[in-house]
Order: sequence, then C-alpha cells, then structure tokens
Amino acid sequence: MDYFRSQFSDLLSYQFTPVQEFHHPVLHEAGVRLIIKREDLNHPLISGNKWWKLKYNLEEAHRQKQKTLLTFGGAFSNHVYATAAAAREAGFGSIGIIRGEEVLPLNATLRFAQSCGMKLYFISREAYRKKSEADFIADLGERFGNFYLIPEGGSNALAVKGSAEFTLTLSSLSYDYLYLAAGTGGTIAGIIAGTDAAKQIVGVSALKGNFLQQEVEGLLHVYEKAEGISVNNKNWNILNNYHHGGYAKVTPALLAFIKETKESYNLPLDPIYTGKVLWAILEEAKAGLFRKGSTILMIHTGGLQGTAAYEELLV
Repeated sequence: MDYFRSQFSDLLSYQFTPVQEFHHPVLHEAGVRLIIKREDLNHPLISGNKWWKLKYNLEEAHRQKQKTLLTFGGAFSNHVYATAAAAREAGFGSIGIIRGEEVLPLNATLRFAQSCGMKLYFISREAYRKKSEADFIADLGERFGNFYLIPEGGSNALAVKGSAEFTLTLSSLSYDYLYLAAGTGGTIAGIIAGTDAAKQIVGVSALKGNFLQQEVEGLLHVYEKAEGISVNNKNWNILNNYHHGGYAKVTPALLAFIKETKESYNLPLDPIYTGKVLWAILEEAKAGLFRKGSTILMIHTGGLQGTAAYEELLV
C-alpha cells in the first residue's frame, strides 16, 4: 500500500498489525464491544505511533541533507527511544536534550538511546521550558552544529500528516468510538484529521492539566496551513482525569491493573500511556457513558519500552 512507502521504507519496515478483541466483565455488563489495534507490533524498536510520526520527519531531514537529528524528551521518553533507533537505522547521528539532571546509572530507556549512538545532553527543567524559543535553539546550534530539529514527542505538521495516514489502516473496521493516549497531541491531531466525523475520537491525557486540547487545536491549525486543507472534524475531546498523578506518574492500582491485564488477557500495556487508556475505557464503561451495542476501538500506541525502565525504578 502506498502509505507504507517512504524514503526509508527498507530500513523502517512496517509490519501489518492485528486487531485484538478484548473481553472483560465490565464491558459485558455495559453492553459494549472493545477491539484493540495492536500498533505496538508494527516495528520492534520504532513502534506504535512513533513510526508514523517519524516517517515524514526522516524524509524531510534527508531532503535537507542534514546528518544529525536533535530532539527533546524526559528520562522515560518513548520518542527519544524511537528517534535514537530510527536515526541509527536510517544513517543519521542523533542528539537527545533530556529534561532534568543526569541520574546514574541511566535507566533502560536512556541506556538504549545511548547504545544507538545518541548523544545525551541533560538540562534543568527551567531551561527545558525554553526548548521552543529561537534563542535557545540558536544556542543549541552553536553547541552542536547543524541538525534537523524534531520537537518533543515528535509532534509537528509532518507528524500529524503521518498520523493521518495511519487512519487508512482502520478503514475496514467498524466502530463508534476511538480511544488513544495523548501526550504532546500530534497523533490524535492526525487521527482527527484523517477520521470520518461520524466517529467519536477521545484522547486520554497522560499529563496533569487541561491544556492539551489547545495544543491539539494548534497542531491541527499548523497542519491545515502546511497541507492547504481544512479539517472539519469537531467530534473529539480530551479526558484529563485519568493521568494517575501526571506524566510518567503511576499508582499501585495502575501497576496492578497492567500486571493483571497481561496475565489474564495477554495484552501488554505500558504505565505511561496505554495502561491509562484501557483504565479510562473501563471506568467510562462502568459509568454507563457508552451507548449499548456500540464498539470502541482502542489504538495501542506502543511504548512498551517504558515498562522495563519502570520495573528497574520499582526495584
């Protein structure tokens, strides 16, 4: 299919992913069906939504004849992990600007990024907040030389474009609600852009706060301007009350839920994003917020690498 073709299709190969039916007493009681698109299986390292968000960014970096990718993220960042792997496989160097002080030994996420050749540069949280400012980026240029900048989470107009293409893989599925994790907003913006307005799209925020809706709207505007199109789908919203304490925060109940889901339903989840999405779906079902007889589609956006880092942290 054409939407899997890319300048780097041989390196960033795409594995077609299955749809898993998820049976649970809560869903049965609510009279709804849940199916899960296992996009975590699309690539062994650049999995889930990261494959789609990085695809066009890699092509653009190549078009600009850049040799190094520079990006931003926290210590458990799926995006940093995936960008390091993609850079290695596509022949780029890579630099990761990491939020917070360096903690040794490095966790599993950062050790992997470093093993891919990514140079890690730790900055204070205060400095990190300036990551989008022109002066800050200019300073990075003086320090590291030329690079292709990919924003935190990979979320820009090219990421939205790739995520919109992902919706073509869902065209044969029948569903009423689409649920997915939301962090920086690029993936859900693309899915909004590419999905029939008759579907209800729900993002489950992994962050504390109510600002993500505005971020998504901003990304949609940038995408519309870049592509010269208009996105008319308004049938979406963000849930802000299932973050379990905020980004990269967990609760014992969430960790127990993830463990039980893997053991009882053969469904691996991560504690930062996808575990919170399934939790939210079941809580919404308990509250009777789905129409009886309806079908929910959950996008498994990958990120399972974060589980290893969290297990180390717990030990």
